Amino acid sequence: MDAVRPMRADARRNYERLLAVAARAFAEHGENASLDDIARRAGVGSGTLYRHFPNRQALLEAVYVGRIEALAARADVLTGELPPGEALVAWLGEMCAVTIQVRGLKALLGSAVADGGAVVTACGTCLKDAAGRLCAAARAEGTLREDVEAVEVLRLAHAVATASELAGGGEEQIRRYLALVVDGLRGDSDSGSGPG
Repeated sequence: MDAVRPMRADARRNYERLLAVAARAFAEHGENASLDDIARRAGVGSGTLYRHFPNRQALLEAVYVGRIEALAARADVLTGELPPGEALVAWLGEMCAVTIQVRGLKALLGSAVADGGAVVTACGTCLKDAAGRLCAAARAEGTLREDVEAVEVLRLAHAVATASELAGGGEEQIRRYLALVVDGLRGDSDSGSGPG
């Protein structure tokens, strides 16, 4: 297989300008910001944008990859500071808060954990790995049900962020909705056997 050739200087400048403009556009208008407008504001044609980023998902991921990686790294920090179940809940709370605060990120995270999605993103892999480590530790501790998968926990966190945003998007809403979800995920005997 041939080695990937480095980007020409002008292509690198276009790429970086597109990322900077896209970050501002997503912050202003959310994930549905016009890609044609992003290209125009960056001073390039739409074809140049699509050569670098074949779809909206690829552009969102490029803009937010640093935030996603930092969020995934927090899983390991929290694991070192808290018992496994508490680390999982704290991490999910942080993920919900960031998802609400950073416009456009919710769409990216939703796509990253979608069931059977055609696009497998680096961001999705990064988050699933972090959630997998946290969930495995919480299962071993007995504070997470054995049948709960990491991707399910991520999907539920996405739902918590959405519900919290609808209710005002504050920390109080995040804590409340997350507590309701976590109660259903507990592996201890206090949680009961669920509806039936």
